[in-house]
Amino acid sequence: MINQFVPKIINEIAKINTENELMNLKSKYLGKKGEFTIFTNSLKDLSIEEKKKQGPIINSIKKEIESIIADKFKSLKRLAIDKKLAEEKIDISLPSKGSSNGSIHPLSLVSEEIVKIFTQFGFEVFEGPEIESDHYNFEALNIPEDHPARDMQDTFYLGEGNLLRTHTSPMQVRIMECNNPPIKIISPGKVYRCDSDVTHTPMFHQIEGLLVDKSITFANLKGVLNEFISRFFGNSIKTRFRPSYFPFTEPSAELDIEWKDKNGSKVWMEVLGCGMVNPKVFESVNYNSKEYAGLAFGMGIERLAMIKFGITDIRYFYQNDLKFLKQF
Repeated sequence: MINQFVPKIINEIAKINTENELMNLKSKYLGKKGEFTIFTNSLKDLSIEEKKKQGPIINSIKKEIESIIADKFKSLKRLAIDKKLAEEKIDISLPSKGSSNGSIHPLSLVSEEIVKIFTQFGFEVFEGPEIESDHYNFEALNIPEDHPARDMQDTFYLGEGNLLRTHTSPMQVRIMECNNPPIKIISPGKVYRCDSDVTHTPMFHQIEGLLVDKSITFANLKGVLNEFISRFFGNSIKTRFRPSYFPFTEPSAELDIEWKDKNGSKVWMEVLGCGMVNPKVFESVNYNSKEYAGLAFGMGIERLAMIKFGITDIRYFYQNDLKFLKQF
C-alpha cells in the first residue's frame, strides 16, 4: 500500500502550477498530520522483524517523494523567475524617478507595540542568544531527551550539544539563574524550527514573558494578558483561556480571542500560550516553589501581525515586496 504514494503524488504534482500549491501538497503528505506520516506512524505496532523489513522501504519512498517535490519546486521557481523577468522589463535608458523614504517593517511595528505595552506594565526587556545549548532550550525547561514535546519543535541541531533555539523560553532559565525574585521580564527575539508553509517559516519571532514573586496566581496571569489583549486589539475583544499543555508550565492554557473570519462569522482564534511556571523549572534554578510562584507566556509576533493586519500568508513578511510593505 505504501508504494501507492509515489504514483499518487506524481499525478497530483503534474496538476500543480504554483509554489503555494506545492507547499500545501507537501504538508498534505509529509507534514506532521500528513497522509504519509500518519501511515508510517501506524507501523509502530509491527513486530521488530517487520519493522526491520519495512524501515528501509519507508525511508527510500520518503526520500523519493522529497526528491520529486524538490525537483518540482525548482521547476516552478525557474518558471516564476522567467515570468517575473518578462513582466518587469524596463527601459534602463529612461531617467530615474527619484527616491522615496522607507518605512518601518510591519513585524517591527508589532514588536515595538507589544514591548511598549508590557514595559508600561513594568516589565523589563532582555534579549538572549539565538544559539542555545540543549540544557537551556530543553532540559532546564522540563523537556528531557526522551520527552515527546521535542518532536513538536523540529529543531535545527548544530552539533556539540548546541542548536538554534526553538523558542524564547530559555531566557526564563537564564534570567532566574542570575537573579533572585521578584522578576518581571519580557524577552523578544528570533527563533528557528524546520517548518515552512503559509503559516510557518524556518525563522520567526517570539516574545516570552516571565513574572516571579510571592503570592502570584493564575488570576494575575489572566489580568496581565487580558489587559494586553484589550490594548493591542481593542477593548471590545472578548477572550477565553482554554486548557492546554506545555512542559514548563502547570497549569497551562491557550489564550483565544473572538474574531470575525472572512465571511463575517465570529470564531475563536488562538493567539498565545501561557501558564504558571512548573515547579520542575524552579528546581533547575534552585528556587523554592513553596515560597515563590511564577506566570509565563509566549506569543508569535508574526501570528499577532497576521491577525491584526488581515495577512493570510506569513511569507509576505520576508519577500521584500515594496507593494506589500508600503501598506504599513
